[in-house]
Amino acid sequence: MNTFIRSVRSEFAKVTTTRMWWILAIVLFCYIGLLAGGLAALFGGVQSGAISPSAGGGAGGQGAPSGANLPPLIYSFASSVGYVFPVLLGALATTGEFRHQTLTPTFLANPRRGAVLGSKTVTLFGFGAMLGVVGLLASVGIGALVLNAFGVDPLLADSDTWALFGRTILAMALWATIGVGLGVLVPSQVASIVIVLAFTQFVEPLLRLAASFIEVTANIGKFLPGAASDALVGASFFTIAGQASSVLDWWQGGLVLLGYAIVATVVGYFTSWKRDVT
Repeated sequence: MNTFIRSVRSEFAKVTTTRMWWILAIVLFCYIGLLAGGLAALFGGVQSGAISPSAGGGAGGQGAPSGANLPPLIYSFASSVGYVFPVLLGALATTGEFRHQTLTPTFLANPRRGAVLGSKTVTLFGFGAMLGVVGLLASVGIGALVLNAFGVDPLLADSDTWALFGRTILAMALWATIGVGLGVLVPSQVASIVIVLAFTQFVEPLLRLAASFIEVTANIGKFLPGAASDALVGASFFTIAGQASSVLDWWQGGLVLLGYAIVATVVGYFTSWKRDVT
């Protein structure tokens, strides 16, 4: 146990001695804050009548999220859009070991490679949770302020809202462990970054959109990692586009997300982590 704790401390030091974690945190805050604030102003304005909906929208903002559904939708931007950041952090923290050959002294200090990978996963789980808090500070801090300015109840006294916050932090932590698994599975840092950005920003949104048209494919699409994450959190902006008609329960979404992390990490462990390093 003492060896594992020391390993976790070592992994923590590896992350904190680089700039990538706080740069990603700053970009995440700005990105989510801009999206949450902008959408809160748009839908809050429609709800309050300050902004006239487009033709066909009808008075009172028909087609926009209702007042009770709007705050969770805005707050969920922290995970439904921001999940790419913990994935990148986990992938960069792992692929950096291969790129800079820091695995050699690490394995010399602790030859139990499984324990090293486990400590890295635990450490990045914590950093993923931290990014979840940062994302919520942006989506809630800015989103709730804007909603309140338009007379929309931000629901901050609602227990369901705080449960959503907790599930959001859990989802972001799990995404970081998926990033670790991906980094082990694809040791090339450039390739990992390309895969993360291409899949999260292009491939999966298109797959979720395509799957939503037919009930059979919708039942398959709900097991995609992004859909599982949205199910875990309990809210997502994808509901506006009608891409979340078939969803898992929150605990099922969490198990699916955990399953992706475990599979990627285990496969990566046997394909690349156990190889000789120089």
